[in-house]
Amino acid sequence: MNSSLKIRLDRNAKSSLSEQIRASIRSAIESGRLSPGTRLPSWQDLAAQLGVARGTVQAAYERLADAQMIETFGAGGTRVAPRPRAAAVRPQAPRPGPFMRAYEEMNAGPAIFQLGIPAFEGLPDKLFSRARSSNLLKTAGVSSLLYPDPRGEYELRQEIAGYLSIARNVQCYPEQVFITSGYIAGLGLALRVLGLDGKKAWMEEPGFMVTRKGLELARMNMVPVPVDAEGINVDYGIEHAGDAALVVVTPGQQAPLGSTLSLRRRLQLLEWAAARHAWVIEDDYLSELQLAGRPAPALASLDEGKRVIHIGSFSKTISPGLRLGFVVAPTELANAFAEVAATLAPAPSPVVQLATAQFMRDGHYVRRVRRLKRLYSAQHDALCEQLRLHNAEWVDAGLAVLLRLPEGAPDAQIVREAMTIGMAPSPLTAWFGTPSWALPGLLLGVATAPEQHVATACRRLFGIVERYRQSAA
Repeated sequence: MNSSLKIRLDRNAKSSLSEQIRASIRSAIESGRLSPGTRLPSWQDLAAQLGVARGTVQAAYERLADAQMIETFGAGGTRVAPRPRAAAVRPQAPRPGPFMRAYEEMNAGPAIFQLGIPAFEGLPDKLFSRARSSNLLKTAGVSSLLYPDPRGEYELRQEIAGYLSIARNVQCYPEQVFITSGYIAGLGLALRVLGLDGKKAWMEEPGFMVTRKGLELARMNMVPVPVDAEGINVDYGIEHAGDAALVVVTPGQQAPLGSTLSLRRRLQLLEWAAARHAWVIEDDYLSELQLAGRPAPALASLDEGKRVIHIGSFSKTISPGLRLGFVVAPTELANAFAEVAATLAPAPSPVVQLATAQFMRDGHYVRRVRRLKRLYSAQHDALCEQLRLHNAEWVDAGLAVLLRLPEGAPDAQIVREAMTIGMAPSPLTAWFGTPSWALPGLLLGVATAPEQHVATACRRLFGIVERYRQSAA
């Protein structure tokens, strides 16, 4: 027997003798003890040496041959098959790149002051679970043998169209509504439909890093456009990239600064888009969750030129765990959206969709939004009171409060330290794509700041900030 071929059989083992032989030979080949071209004993000889039936060895050889580990050459015998050069060291598992590391940090938690998720009390589980169970039974019959509508279940699209007409002043038909797995899936669907590779796109600065990465992956040339108290600076965008083909904007409550796009700029943006045949993607971030006064109507409600693609989601109002959102397409793009949805981006599970439709139809969704607004208003006031006690400088930023920091303060480092003790504010600098424009600050999420914990959380957070301030002095 080849000295490199060491086979020890355990007749009390659970695995068969044939499997033990196969595994031993495979291990010798993969480790390099048996190099390509090495001749193996015939299965008759090996069976005699091991004291087993010839059929046991034959079965092992046949499985190795099927796996292309060995080759049989008749009179030439059985030999180890050629193999790629083995790596000296097993490669390490791939590590996440810079974007995914930042994405994972952004979505760590849940923790106090975290952005982008509803209050910790979360989804009204009993109500939603009941709706989900009833619709699971509904979809378990004949309909489960058919492919669902890739545009989304009609019942949910109808409920969304009706709700948008009242809450966001958007008039649309269910045929214009497409169900997606959240905002990001809606953005991906829209970018595939538009096919604007190589064209310029305005990107709010600061703005959502996932949107920025999406535009980059769509091979668009991003033009950063600053944001102020009136929202995105349309004059700046026209001056620096008047030939852009796309704008992605958060007009209701800008992410992350919270400013509402003024009526003057809304009209200016739509006029420019119509004149240039450009498209506007409206990320209806936070939608109707406006704490002060009534929420501004959606930008799409003013869009007579039909240049606005409206994207919304249920992540902030129900739960991000649903992974459920929607796109409202202009009439002329409805067929294109349907084709892409049918071939590349079909809607998520019908069970979740139908449960959400029932949740809305029974009035639970409207009541939940109202209750969340009352809760968030109380939590906002409690947080601001604590900030006053600490003599902090802050501004309201939608469903967050922006805590100002001295120029050059390491907001990202402060956040990493805060995360070790159960807090997850967002560093403002992470929202900038242009480092030279970046300003330090901490975005404190209101939804995840329960009144009973906010005093302790602020005391700990300001302790961290003060240590960095002293070290920089």
